[in-house]
Amino acid sequence: MLNDNRAAIREQAATLETAFRNAGALHVESDALLPADTLLDLYGEDIRARAYVTQDPVLGERMLRPDFTVPIVERHMSEGAEPARYCYNGSVWRKQDAGSQKASEFIQVGFELFDRTDPAVADAEVFALFREILPDDLTVGTGDIGILRAAIAGLTTSDKRRAALLRHSWRPTRFRQLLDRFGGKTTPIASRVELIKAAKADGIDTLIKSSGKFLGLRSKAEVHTRIESLINDVDEPNLPSGELAVIEAILNLDCTATQAVEKLRELQSDLPAIAGAIAVFETRLAALSKHGVDVNTLAFEGSYGLTSMEYYDGFVFGFQRGEQVIASGGRYDALTSVLGNGRDIAAVGGVIRPDLLLGVA
Repeated sequence: MLNDNRAAIREQAATLETAFRNAGALHVESDALLPADTLLDLYGEDIRARAYVTQDPVLGERMLRPDFTVPIVERHMSEGAEPARYCYNGSVWRKQDAGSQKASEFIQVGFELFDRTDPAVADAEVFALFREILPDDLTVGTGDIGILRAAIAGLTTSDKRRAALLRHSWRPTRFRQLLDRFGGKTTPIASRVELIKAAKADGIDTLIKSSGKFLGLRSKAEVHTRIESLINDVDEPNLPSGELAVIEAILNLDCTATQAVEKLRELQSDLPAIAGAIAVFETRLAALSKHGVDVNTLAFEGSYGLTSMEYYDGFVFGFQRGEQVIASGGRYDALTSVLGNGRDIAAVGGVIRPDLLLGVA
């Protein structure tokens, strides 16, 4: 932040925080240095590429806070009772690519709601609150990753393939590569085909023995398991074309929210597993209408929120000015399950960048 903009940004942040407090949120603070192991367990080693990591001689490996969600979830799980509403206002730090004009340190003001009574109603409350606080000239986008996840869970395939698709659903390029491979649209690379053919003909152990001295870090047992996995995968039937078509149709949805419901109902006959997610979608639209949101004009995209920076698994939303995302949010129940070692908490929230809102980033 430039010095001459700091006062204006902090004033805007305070105004946003007050609005969240007035909506019933408890203001909470968070340490700037967070335990690295928690974030690494959650995001994997990829987090190192976008977070600042340091080594403390007493506390061990620490990360400068990349967002507020994780510490707030942990605090709520240890201290909070439901329903609970929290807000926060403070700096976060993220590495940027070389040459990027994006800030490495910026203020986030956010709101989180923990309430398992009716998730769709909670989604509507949070979205309506952000819509009320933010100016009318922003472009609004919404989506529902829960629909895609339900579709993946209902595919006629192995648990392993379903797990792979779910794991990579937030990586659009990799996800589509997997869809093409599992659907038989692409074939394994030639070297892999030859490896599988040799393993089937001579046996995995013979193949490993004939390969010579081990040079890598993997043990023979790990190599054996990997080759066995490749054989099982190549022998697995392709995903049914009708089910693949449903996945593609969901990803390609780009219409109003009410139109999306109609199109999803048409797809339901080919993949009944999405029925529950559609019902939640419809309940959310009814709740949004009660908050004064015109769902007949509300934009909806089936692939909205599917980026490498997101951890949402249900309703998602964003407010933009041009290509700049001023505010974003969504439901993240799966994240709370990971942090709670299987004990989940229904959670939805969002963040606002006051600097971008003011146009002084």
